Amino acid sequence: MIRKFLHRIFSLGSAESVPADPAVAVIGCEQHSITRNRISPGSLKVALTLQQAGYTAYIVGGAVRDLLLGLKPKDYDVATSATPEEVRAVFRHSRIIGRRFRLVHVISKGETVEVSTFRGKASEALITTKNFCAHTDATGRLLHDNVFGSQEEDVRRRDFTINALFYDPATEEILDYLNGFKDVMAKRLRIIGEPEQRYREDPVRMLRAVRLSAKLGIQMDDKTAAPIGDMAPLLLNVPPARLFDEMLKLLFSGHALAAVIDLRARGLHHGLLPVLDVILEQPLGEQFISLALKNTDERVQQGKPVSPGFLFAALLWHEVLAVWNVHLKVGEKTIPALHKAMGEVLSAQRNRLAIPHRHDGMIYDIWSMQPRFEARSGRKPFRLLEHPNFPAAYDFMLLRCKSGEIDQELGQWWQTFKNTDNAGREAMLLQEAPARRRRKRRSRSKSAGEKVDAVSQEIA
Repeated sequence: MIRKFLHRIFSLGSAESVPADPAVAVIGCEQHSITRNRISPGSLKVALTLQQAGYTAYIVGGAVRDLLLGLKPKDYDVATSATPEEVRAVFRHSRIIGRRFRLVHVISKGETVEVSTFRGKASEALITTKNFCAHTDATGRLLHDNVFGSQEEDVRRRDFTINALFYDPATEEILDYLNGFKDVMAKRLRIIGEPEQRYREDPVRMLRAVRLSAKLGIQMDDKTAAPIGDMAPLLLNVPPARLFDEMLKLLFSGHALAAVIDLRARGLHHGLLPVLDVILEQPLGEQFISLALKNTDERVQQGKPVSPGFLFAALLWHEVLAVWNVHLKVGEKTIPALHKAMGEVLSAQRNRLAIPHRHDGMIYDIWSMQPRFEARSGRKPFRLLEHPNFPAAYDFMLLRCKSGEIDQELGQWWQTFKNTDNAGREAMLLQEAPARRRRKRRSRSKSAGEKVDAVSQEIA
């Protein structure tokens, strides 16, 4: 099927997919080594089908960058000259999504390929046109930027040069307008345009720079890095939901520990996760959070599932401990005090970071199960073992042990208890069961008998 597409495209002539623009560098396959068979079948078919229909279409963004770096792309995006409606007309299994800028999700060969129309850069001269709606807030952040543009405009409105490479699957060539290919080879992160203006337009670009630098093991160039510390307060103007999405990408990048260290060094944690200030300044909290991030990184790199609920439970745990202790000091009971602290911390944090309510169950379960690990007698350990979120709570408890917050012996006991059979568990419970002092009670019948005997003796 792919060969048929290629035959039709080459028979029509592929010159129209490569602009005769002297400003663009055309990099052949002999230089970059990205062959067609390295592109996912679904995205390859989408791009070639659009070209066959008479539109310009390229594989763009992070996929091209990752392939150049020898990494496996997480997903593939296609940029095209076709409007969303035109893309929708070409592909039956597709749907238009998005409010800020319309995209098309195309289902192709079992994968979802995101197709975007070339976008233009906002300019004052276009404010009165019908297909444009662009304005900024008082800080210069773009509130709307919904305008279609040319191929070159699309390149220049992207964030970093390494993300602005276009790969043509028909010719196996890369189109490079901004020396992004050289930046990838040099492992250099360079923002497109004037850094301060681009950060004002979208402050999330600062977080993205930190994430990409840590994830790809590349260095920000001086001009890209210089304004970040001074412009960090602009993150306060970003909608919490968008901030949460970007933070998830950073924390689940597989290099969260390095990213968080860089985040804090550049002052970007203020307004993002303010509780990190408290956590990282506490010896136990810093060790605990480092272990949690390292554990998450290892799971991501090994392809294992990761849970946002688990990670946010870890990030906020020492804040919960602090509030819990306050309630205990005024004489509140242990478990009610814990539940009150949990609710207060999560409610306060939700005002700063839009943690979706779907994660509440996991977070609350992990926190509330921690005191239950202390009970190692009777049937309580068995009931705890059967809880649906026991694995997450158990891993959380082990992190507490490793960080020095609680005794290592508790973790060792539960590790043995979890991995042994029922007979072994029963034996462990017997060892843990506290000795009970039996009270001698006289039965009512005996007391009645004694009374009868006493009466008899008096009569005698």
